[in-house]
Amino acid sequence: MSTPSLQSFQDQVSELLLRHRSLIDVLSKTGQAGASVNRAVSKAITECGCIELHATKQKYAPGRNIAQNTPLLETHVEGELCENCKEVISSELGRNLFYMSALCNLLNISMEDVVESESQKCSTLGMFNLS
Repeated sequence: MSTPSLQSFQDQVSELLLRHRSLIDVLSKTGQAGASVNRAVSKAITECGCIELHATKQKYAPGRNIAQNTPLLETHVEGELCENCKEVISSELGRNLFYMSALCNLLNISMEDVVESESQKCSTLGMFNLS
C-alpha cells in the first residue's frame, strides 16, 4: 500500500469529519490535539521513563557563526522512545494532523500548498528560518 498524498488525506478527512464541522469546533479540537501530543511526550518522560529530559542552557561558542555552533546544540533528550510510547505519540500526532487537515478544508487551503510554501521558505532562508 502506498503512502497517501496530502491531498488524498485531506479529502478523506473532509469525508469523515461529521461531528465537528464548525470552524470554532475544529480550532478547539486542533488545540486539544496539540495538548494531547504534549501530554503523551510528558508521560513518556515522567511515567514510562523511556526518555529523559536534561534541559540546560544551549552552549554557543563566542565568535562562531550559526553554522559553526549548530553541532554544539543539544536536543536535551536522552534515551529512545519505547514501542508503546512511540505508538501513543504517533497516534496523537495523527489526530493533530487530522484536525490540521480539517482546518485547511474549512478554510479552503491545500495542505500540499502549505508544505510546498514552507519548504521553499526553508530552502530560501536556510538556517535563518524560524530563528
